[in-house]
Amino acid sequence: MKPAAFIVIFFFTYFYCKAQQDNIKHIDSLLKAIYTDSLPGASIAVVKDGKTIFQKSYGITNITTKRNIDASSNFNICSLTKQFTAIAILQLEEKHLLSLSDKLSRFFPEMNKKVADVVTIKELLTHSSGIVDHYDYTNTANMKHAHNIDVYNAIKDIDSTYFIPGAQFRYSNTAYCLLALIIEKLSGLSYNEYMKENIFKPAGMMNTIVWNENAAIKNQVTGYEWDSAAHVFKISGADEHIFFPTEGDGGIYTSVNDYMQWFKALQSNTIVSKKITGKARNIEFAIGGAKKVGYGFGWFVDENEKPTKIFHSGSNGGFRTYSFTIPSQNYLVVIFSNRDDIDLETLVQKIVQLQWPSMMPFIKIEKLTS
Repeated sequence: MKPAAFIVIFFFTYFYCKAQQDNIKHIDSLLKAIYTDSLPGASIAVVKDGKTIFQKSYGITNITTKRNIDASSNFNICSLTKQFTAIAILQLEEKHLLSLSDKLSRFFPEMNKKVADVVTIKELLTHSSGIVDHYDYTNTANMKHAHNIDVYNAIKDIDSTYFIPGAQFRYSNTAYCLLALIIEKLSGLSYNEYMKENIFKPAGMMNTIVWNENAAIKNQVTGYEWDSAAHVFKISGADEHIFFPTEGDGGIYTSVNDYMQWFKALQSNTIVSKKITGKARNIEFAIGGAKKVGYGFGWFVDENEKPTKIFHSGSNGGFRTYSFTIPSQNYLVVIFSNRDDIDLETLVQKIVQLQWPSMMPFIKIEKLTS
């Protein structure tokens, strides 16, 4: 190699590495300004080109025990559960056990025909079914914890939808609870068992679990809501919220370590084929008439500029979560938090901008769902 070429390569490598180190310091500074050691906090990882370039945890898992959060701490990941439910449905499609065009009446013969004979699996996946939310229809008088079947029982006799199925986007937790029941009906396994055997184990997510009353959750984190009037954090989880445990829409507990295994499995097509993964991360239903922003299967998708960005937030009790991915760049930012008073989406936007300063900010989920 000529001396001049060597010098160019040396300086390029030096400044590139220095820029990466500066970015890491900036990310750490952003998080240290928000999370303190003695309060509920967060766990985060940033993966670029398939390599973990930043991973750190802040704060404590529980105010009483004061155990520090780390990368193996298991958080309820709220609506990030939906991407797991969606991939499980696509697995069943890949095995020819269902078609996304199947009507709900195939799986729920006792459901009101005016709904079940019209709504499809794809419309459940893309939040375009118009299925009525279950919350106001569930009899909670003697109920401590609601499950998927309670969601179905609440809406099975309703004879209408919010709109003609497939005509609009309306975010629906109910839809993903029904999808979890379809998984159970076709597999003969509970949702928890199916996910363990067909999703978690193959992905190497050995400490991931679906919440239930008897679940032993290793390294479990406690969620907290901030009471601004009393100026204290209050425990907020399954025992405080009846609908916290519904499985298909938000029941999974996992760690940042295990979630990175999930990302790796998706990138390497370990769980489903490249074609199926691509379909899940593609716009399957455009939102608000914009052809370049919409929902795939378990993810929001922004194709306003290349490369395509996919992302999702989660909110359940005192937990907040966010995952942002650029699949073509093998890039991931994932953050789990056990407090409800921090805007994770804005925080992730800032982190992404540090890595991709010329990138247009991705559209906020609140705007897409309002």
